[in-house]
Amino acid sequence: MILAGGSGTRLWPLSRKANPKQFLKAFDGESLLQKAVVRALSVAHSEDIVIITNRAYEFQVKNQIRNIAPEALKNIVLEPVPRNTAPAIALGMAFIREKMNGIDDEMILVMPSDHLITPLPLFRSAVLNAEQAVGADMLVTFGIKPGHPETGYGYVQRTAENIGNAWQVKRFVEKPDLKTAEAYLKSEDYLWNSGMFAFKAAAMSAAFKVFMPNLWEAMDMGLETMLSSFGDLASDSIDYGIMEKSDNVVVVPVEFKWSDVGSWDSFYDVLGKDTASNVIKGNVLPVDTEDCLILGGKRLIATVGLKDLLVVETSDAVLIAGKGEAQKVKTVVETLKAENRPEVEEHVTVDRPWGSYTVLENRPGYKIKRIIVEPGEKLSLQLHHQRSEHWVVTSGTASVRVGDEKKTLHVNQGIYVPMETLHRLENPGKVPLEMVEVQVGQYLGEDDIVRFDDIYGRDTGKKPLDDQ
Repeated sequence: MILAGGSGTRLWPLSRKANPKQFLKAFDGESLLQKAVVRALSVAHSEDIVIITNRAYEFQVKNQIRNIAPEALKNIVLEPVPRNTAPAIALGMAFIREKMNGIDDEMILVMPSDHLITPLPLFRSAVLNAEQAVGADMLVTFGIKPGHPETGYGYVQRTAENIGNAWQVKRFVEKPDLKTAEAYLKSEDYLWNSGMFAFKAAAMSAAFKVFMPNLWEAMDMGLETMLSSFGDLASDSIDYGIMEKSDNVVVVPVEFKWSDVGSWDSFYDVLGKDTASNVIKGNVLPVDTEDCLILGGKRLIATVGLKDLLVVETSDAVLIAGKGEAQKVKTVVETLKAENRPEVEEHVTVDRPWGSYTVLENRPGYKIKRIIVEPGEKLSLQLHHQRSEHWVVTSGTASVRVGDEKKTLHVNQGIYVPMETLHRLENPGKVPLEMVEVQVGQYLGEDDIVRFDDIYGRDTGKKPLDDQ
C-alpha cells in the first residue's frame, strides 16, 4: 500500500499544492512516487500494489505509474477529502478486502510515496526480516539507524526483547531538540521512525477496533459506506492513533539508505556533488561557488563567490536560503497562502488529464497560454461566462467544436470561441497537438469553466447533451 495523497510544500517553489514532491521528476528522471512503485515491485506483483491518493492527484498518479505497473491502475483508491495516515490505511484495507479478495492473514506493507530509499536489495531484505514478527501478529515499524543528530524526525526507542529480526518498541518520541538528538545518536536504542509499516490485516483491524473504534466501525460497514462518510473521520496519523498506544508493536532496524527528502537541506544531502561540493542542475554557471544547491530552469543562473546557499529557480519564483535554514520555507509558504498568492498553488505549467497548459502572459483583460493535448485526448465540452478565446494551431492537428460548427484545424489555422458558447478541443492525431490560446475578458480565472461532458469523470454540474 503506497500512500500518495500528501500535499506538502516544503520543497517550494519546485513543489506546489497541485504538484507536491512525490510527483517531482528530480531524481534521475524519475519521481519519488515512481521510485516507490519500483520498490514495491521488488517485493510484490504489480496487481498487488494499492495506491491511496487525493482525488485531485488521480491523473498524475495514473500517468506516472502507467508504464511501470499497469496492473496497479485498477487499484488506485481516491480519498474523497484529504485525511491523515490512519484513515488512509483503513480505507486501503477496506479496498483490499472487498475489491482484491484480501484475507485476514495476508501481510500488508505500507510505504509513503515521497521517500528515497537505496539500494533495493537491502529494502527487500528489510521487508523479509519483518515476516516473522508479522506472522506473530505484531505491528511492525521500520527504524533507521541515525546518521546525525536530526531534530526534524521522530524516533523509536527499542527494548532488548526481540522476535526474530524485530525488537519490541518501548516508546515513540516526537521530534527532539538538538541536545536530546545528540544523546539519541550515542545510544543504540533509538532509531529514526521511517513511516513504513507491516502487519497482518487482522492484527491492524483488531488494533483499530480497540484504539480507533469509529474508524473500525466505518471499515466494518463496507467500502462504499466508508467512502461516503470519509469526511467525518478523525484526521489522525497511524503513529498517534495506533502505534504509540498498542503493546504489540515491534521495530525492524534496517541497513538501507533513507531520506524523507523533507527539505532543501536533505535534498542537497541525497544528490551527487561536483568537485566543489555543489549540487548543480539546469542552466547554471557557478564561479567560485562551493557547498551550494543550485537548481535552475530555462534562465541562466550565474553565481559568484557563493558558499552554503540554496538557490532554486522556477518560471515564476526564486528561493534563496542559507543551508540549515530550509525548514523556514514553511514560513514563506504560509505567508503566500495568507496573501492568496498563486505561486503557492500551481506552476505556470499545469498538468491536466489531457495534457498540459503553460501561462505565457497574464495581464488585466487578457491571458496567453500554450496548450498541449496528447494524442487521442480531448478537453471537456464546456463554456465560459466571462471570457472569449482565440485558438491558433502551431503543431499537430486539432478537431474542434464551437457552437454547432465542427472542423479540423492544421498548423497556422485558428478559430474564435465567443463567450458563453459551447466548445471542445480534441487531438485526433498521433503526435501531440500544440496551440496558442488567447483569452480576453474581465475575469480569466480557471473556475470560469462550466463542463457539460468530460471523459475523465470530472464534475460537470450540467447534464450531458444527447449528441455527446
